[in-house]
Amino acid sequence: MTTQTILPVNAETLKALSASKQEPAWVTESRLAALELAGQLELPKLEKQRIDRWNIQAFGEHKQNDQLSSLEDLPEEAAMLVAGSREGGLVIQRNSGTVYTKLSDELAAKGVIFTDLETAVREHESLVKPYLHQAMKSDEHSLAALHAATWNGGVFLYVPKNVEVELPLQAVMLTDDAEALFAPHVLIVAEANSRVTYVDNYVSNSLSGHVTHNGAVEVFVKNGAKVRFASVHQMTSDITDITYRRAVVENDGSIEWIVGEMNDGDTASDTMSVLQGNGSLSDAKVIAVGSGTQKINYTTRARHFGKSTGSQMITRAVMREEAQAIINGITKIEKGATKADGQQTERVLMLSPKARGDANPILLIDEDDVTAGHAASVGQVNPEMIYYLMSRGISRTAAESLIIYGFLAPVVSEIPLEGLRDQLQRLVERKLGQ
Repeated sequence: MTTQTILPVNAETLKALSASKQEPAWVTESRLAALELAGQLELPKLEKQRIDRWNIQAFGEHKQNDQLSSLEDLPEEAAMLVAGSREGGLVIQRNSGTVYTKLSDELAAKGVIFTDLETAVREHESLVKPYLHQAMKSDEHSLAALHAATWNGGVFLYVPKNVEVELPLQAVMLTDDAEALFAPHVLIVAEANSRVTYVDNYVSNSLSGHVTHNGAVEVFVKNGAKVRFASVHQMTSDITDITYRRAVVENDGSIEWIVGEMNDGDTASDTMSVLQGNGSLSDAKVIAVGSGTQKINYTTRARHFGKSTGSQMITRAVMREEAQAIINGITKIEKGATKADGQQTERVLMLSPKARGDANPILLIDEDDVTAGHAASVGQVNPEMIYYLMSRGISRTAAESLIIYGFLAPVVSEIPLEGLRDQLQRLVERKLGQ
């Protein structure tokens, strides 16, 4: 069994790359320390799946990208995602680097920072350094360490105290070069009593080879702040997608995760909220559609440390053809987290006899004065429901679609962003071959 990953870069190359980007010394030192760890640590262990059997070694190399002179120069796959999203802020990464950044003058005047992370470590060191790699530690496993060593492009979003950002800020992460390293890092810091919605899309077009996306997200929610984080992954079967998301939430703060996993290739994601402060909240909604021979592993976690904290996680997945899904929900209530409330639901619908789904709700409770609950189900489309709809003159394909939309609706209908709801609807239709 392979327990370590192949390193795509050595220390000398990494130092030269960091120097070419004019990164501060602390960033270079952080990269080199993480690279050393990457050669020592084991691969992450996925529930009931062997990630060492996946194609996770196609990292490529860092390639410089030319800046976009106009958004009209974007490939069609990415251009569709930025229409009507230019008023607030927009960051576009293409393969190894950022090619476009924009933030409205109004938000900039309020102190909001929305730029690529490579620029932020140079120009906003005092805001970045205390947080980078603090929620997603580089010593978790070899892929986390490799990401910390080789991250590129990415996003840095900073919202000052008491500032409310009304329009969603958007990022597009595009990969269309099979030889380019693709490892964006998203870092969000929301100061006390601020409000912000961030939306990103990961997209690819036809590639001449395979790419491993090794990405990470860190969100820091200060006292009373509210962050809504929405992410849609719609990459082709040429991409193995590995994504780790972490949020640390302080007193009376809240994080809302909205994740649409619509990839065609093997996918593993781990999304965790650390409810550090009293009264902190986490709400996670995940929908996924698997097809072909995809292997999918989704984990959603909540760790309760503060008193009177609350977490809600809902995952609904549809598997068709020969797709396999492992859906994990883990609620951990630590000793002293009195009055905590952790609820989770995982449901998997299988459309084919060869499709496989496994829902694993887990409650780990070290405190007595708490409320917690879970629900899980795995099943196939009820043939009686299909027969009933067909008896009303509806085709089998349309009948199955109605059942699927009804299955996903409890999650999709709760998404507060109309544009994102419409996008997910289109992606579900695409994944179902309609």
